[in-house]
Amino acid sequence: MKSSRLVKVPVINLGRVVLAIIHAFSLGIREAGSMLLLLWNVSLQAVTPPIRWKLLVQQIQFIGVSSLFIVVLTGAFTGMVFALQSGRAFALFQAETLTGAVASLSISRELAPVLTSLMVTARAGSAMAAQLGTMQVTQQIDALASMAVNPIHYLIVPRVVASVLVLPLLTALFDFIGALGSYVVGVKLLQIDEGVFLQKIRYYVDVSDIVQGLFKSLFFGLILAVVSCYKGYHAEGGALGVGRVTTQAVVISSVSILVSDYFLTALLF
Repeated sequence: MKSSRLVKVPVINLGRVVLAIIHAFSLGIREAGSMLLLLWNVSLQAVTPPIRWKLLVQQIQFIGVSSLFIVVLTGAFTGMVFALQSGRAFALFQAETLTGAVASLSISRELAPVLTSLMVTARAGSAMAAQLGTMQVTQQIDALASMAVNPIHYLIVPRVVASVLVLPLLTALFDFIGALGSYVVGVKLLQIDEGVFLQKIRYYVDVSDIVQGLFKSLFFGLILAVVSCYKGYHAEGGALGVGRVTTQAVVISSVSILVSDYFLTALLF
């Protein structure tokens, strides 16, 4: 007779699981509080002379101008895909003339601010975290402090202010390119009458819809800049630590943008 083997079932220690959850939650609360303190410090330093115009212009060029291509590309294909999908769906109800209005409303209210912020986070936010993280682990930030230069005023304030300034402009560009992409697909591919297509957009899309998206982008720019700068500023552990905080900055910024988008839409609009 063959002896049966006993299969060992791993025992889950619920106490350790609960402690790990509590530790992760408390760590998240502590980091959120530290980011708010950094935001307050940045707000004070932003109005404290001297205003470093050269650094601000450099960050506007890096965050805004260098992101034009990815924003234009994303906006064009977002508008084209949205028009293609919604146009075919509306055709089932003989309402394809609403394609342009629905695409423009969706882009201006939600897609433009969110996707623009996510693209800038992936391109510029990760770079901000990596740059500050490298300066931190190589003690360049300590060198600035030793020369009586406030690191937050010199390194973080220009990045945060530039992000808040350029995100609404990039979002407005996304609105235009997305509407243009939906027009090309709707009029040229789906054969919707051009006059009716544009008339529906003028009738249903108000200035308030565009302002809503621009207002959201202000907060999204603030979020991605503060999170990225915070993670990079507190990097440790050499090259491995810089890579870790860069990944964390992109993930936390992206999730925070999506979560805040829901609350901004629900509470303010």
